[in-house]
Amino acid sequence: MSKGVKPERVPTLTPDTLSETVFYQSEGVAKQGPYHSTFHINRIETVRQSLQFPMPPHRKTVVDFILVTHGSMVRRKGLTSYTVPANTFFLLPAHQISFDEWMSEDIRGYYCHFDTNLLTRRWQKQDLENEFSFLSFVGNPLVSIDTEKLKNIIPLLARLEAEYQRECNPTIDIFRIYLLALFFELKQTTPATASTTPDQADTAAQRLTQQYKNALSEFVYEKQNVADYAELLHISPNHLNKCVRTITGQSARDLLDEMILLEAKVLLSQTTLSISEIAYRIRRQDPSNFGRFFKTKTGMTPREYQQVD
Repeated sequence: MSKGVKPERVPTLTPDTLSETVFYQSEGVAKQGPYHSTFHINRIETVRQSLQFPMPPHRKTVVDFILVTHGSMVRRKGLTSYTVPANTFFLLPAHQISFDEWMSEDIRGYYCHFDTNLLTRRWQKQDLENEFSFLSFVGNPLVSIDTEKLKNIIPLLARLEAEYQRECNPTIDIFRIYLLALFFELKQTTPATASTTPDQADTAAQRLTQQYKNALSEFVYEKQNVADYAELLHISPNHLNKCVRTITGQSARDLLDEMILLEAKVLLSQTTLSISEIAYRIRRQDPSNFGRFFKTKTGMTPREYQQVD
């Protein structure tokens, strides 16, 4: 990438900047209620024509989920791209790097985001993630819903939408109650990937590759060597690399470098850390080695990346 071309950024979005950057809405298309910073819900079809894909990678300070009721989309969580068909939820924890790659023109459904504190006022965060694995940083984001279960879920979302759009401010507890009811309904549903049973060896490789990606998202600042992740997963580095290459076509080192690069972009564009400090955090090596790594991957130095408007 040549100097002067705007690089891919990985901003951290708050509810105040979220609608402008991700779900950009024309005036009057979707109402922002009085609790927008804590809870928001709208229909996807009301904003579809304003969206351009692929969206830039970003983090959110809030949890979000999408239910596709018609059509489909492709959404990325960390290093993994997921196809989200009709009658499927995609749930994304706060601070996870993600972006939407594609969305069908005929898509319909719900988009919702909420502050974790909305649910953790009476729950510990760890207890919440243990109760609802799809809300955890390393959980499977897809939950498929059958037609009968959808009959119970749609009224909950419709009620959340109606309360959000009320002229007189509803009590915020109503959002907590209906969200918890929704998540208990989802908990009773089998995750979308559980029913897929291809060749047993391929299934094992796919499962191990996903575990590796999840570990990269969680431990990238602590572990910068493939051998460290192999030890974490209780396998040999060669076996890890073989499984990853079978499923992704890339080496385990390639995926690790991709995650390091994403995190480096976040630190370069979202913090006041010096390049030396970022080099230590990301690569645990001197700035010149970090600079060579970054330029090889992006075509520009870390300093050039920071300075491009």
